[in-house]
Amino acid sequence: MEVPFEATKSFCYRFARYQAIPEILELPEVAGGEPFRLVEVAKQVIDRHLTAEQQSVMLKKAKSEGEDSVLKTVKFFIPYVARNTGQLFVLGGGMFRLPRPEDTNEEDVEEAVQEEEDEEQDDESDGSIYAFSFPALVKENAPFPIKIGRTTGSVEDRVKAQCKGSATFDNPVIVKYWKVKRVNPVEASVHSILKARGRWRENVPGYEWFDTTVAEIEAIIKFTVGQ
Repeated sequence: MEVPFEATKSFCYRFARYQAIPEILELPEVAGGEPFRLVEVAKQVIDRHLTAEQQSVMLKKAKSEGEDSVLKTVKFFIPYVARNTGQLFVLGGGMFRLPRPEDTNEEDVEEAVQEEEDEEQDDESDGSIYAFSFPALVKENAPFPIKIGRTTGSVEDRVKAQCKGSATFDNPVIVKYWKVKRVNPVEASVHSILKARGRWRENVPGYEWFDTTVAEIEAIIKFTVGQ
């Protein structure tokens, strides 16, 4: 699928999801199922379709100062989409491989379905960023494991759907949620900043778990939306 170039973040997302990732999955070093460094193969595909001039086009960040290049934005979306849609399995250290049956659990399946439904919304859709955990994990004045996601519907229904069938012995607690404009880019910003700070819990069931606090999440959201 050839995605016509546009100097927008929406193009970067569509290019990553519908053009770059399908081509990456067909590369011999990926299709064989062995671990590979995603950034290296991603750059090959990007160079095949986007000129140096197109890659260097700068895009304004949503409701905040600063700019990111088309190249940087596409390189962010490729692993983000591949992981959240279950097309690639994260090994850590920039290494990925094709998923195997033993990598999947009921929570992952449910979450993948929910992610697919939300991805049908474009980058301009409003929604909620939510944070939930479990009572035994919650701490008052220190970081604790928090799952951070987004939805364009009911936060309560989304959290219940994610936890249904998972191997938990307690009910989830929604520690907070925030109504925001352009929920997809806001969620991507929160995840990206927390990962840069080393907060991502990589080797746990499901996606989007971070060792953080409600105050830290809220501060990132306010920074992202320009409050």
